[in-house]
Amino acid sequence: MALVSIRSVNKVYDGNVHAVKDVSLEIRDKEFMVFVGPSGCGKTTTLRMVAGLESITSGDIVIGDTVVNQLPPMDRDIAMVFQNYALYPHMSVFHNMAFGLKMRKFEKPEIDKRVRDAAAILGIETLLDRKPRQLSGGQRQRVALGRAIVRHPQVFLFDEPLSNLDAKLRVQMRVELKKLHERLGTTAIYVTHDQVEAMTLGDRVVVMKDGIVQQVGEPLELYNTPANKFVAGFIGSPAMNFADVTLAESGGRLWAEAQGLRIGLPDPIARRANGRNGAHATLGIRPEDIHLASPTDADDLCFEAEVEVIEQLGSEIVLDTRVGRSAFVASVDPSLRMKVHDRLKLAMNPARLHLFDAGSEAAI
Repeated sequence: MALVSIRSVNKVYDGNVHAVKDVSLEIRDKEFMVFVGPSGCGKTTTLRMVAGLESITSGDIVIGDTVVNQLPPMDRDIAMVFQNYALYPHMSVFHNMAFGLKMRKFEKPEIDKRVRDAAAILGIETLLDRKPRQLSGGQRQRVALGRAIVRHPQVFLFDEPLSNLDAKLRVQMRVELKKLHERLGTTAIYVTHDQVEAMTLGDRVVVMKDGIVQQVGEPLELYNTPANKFVAGFIGSPAMNFADVTLAESGGRLWAEAQGLRIGLPDPIARRANGRNGAHATLGIRPEDIHLASPTDADDLCFEAEVEVIEQLGSEIVLDTRVGRSAFVASVDPSLRMKVHDRLKLAMNPARLHLFDAGSEAAI
């Protein structure tokens, strides 16, 4: 097992495309670290630099106690699982899993033991004599995982390994991956564009955008206290609602005002926004923190909205609404009955409001 240290790493292509910008991270021993972000954010490039598949423009990558910048992939004691299973079609499952060990001149009894141990962990003992064409997508993915497990590496690297699976199988394989990590206790770095995967798998999550690390933290930390508007909007499903507002002091309180919206900001946010009277900002609230207003809700947290779309999901109803110039999504009780163009009085949970600077987009 090993700690992985990424120290001020940069990657520049063709002298002018700065794909990864001064990334510094410590992946702890036995930790499952997930890199997440939109396409082109630099997450896969960072992973490939750890693997040795991409050169480093500047900075250092340390695995255990060894700086691996100049080491070829085979000498880094890592195992990588790709989005493409890349199984040899003419080989059986057993020989696909054993191939890397054979290339490293392992003895036959050791190869047999490692392959059968990995197959038992993954529940594919009965598939060892089959060819890849005889397997389902989920079974092929297990074989690809098995091929990595038999190596007994210091670090597992996963590059969007579940992207080719259907939705139901992805959920199942997420659970299996988490169980596998608990059982093996190996340091793992996992890349995905799916924030649900990131939240469910990661001990900690790295959110990237434009080659820059936006925030690193445990899943609930990112969800509850996002560092900026990008993280707030990327983490959570449905995404956080945003409204461009003007901050105004009135009656000894600080208000967030926009067309069709006047929300009294709770004291903790008001204190952090002290001195911003008249400034522009972005108000954020998650759909699950909006509910149908009741007589017990304070007027300064309520607003009127027109229903534009109703999504009945069984366990909840997701409402797409219009509030002045802003669009708000609300997750409400599935027992409520309404129709498109109805006007509703909704209320926000004051403890769950977020405020972001209009210029820097940093959390206030």
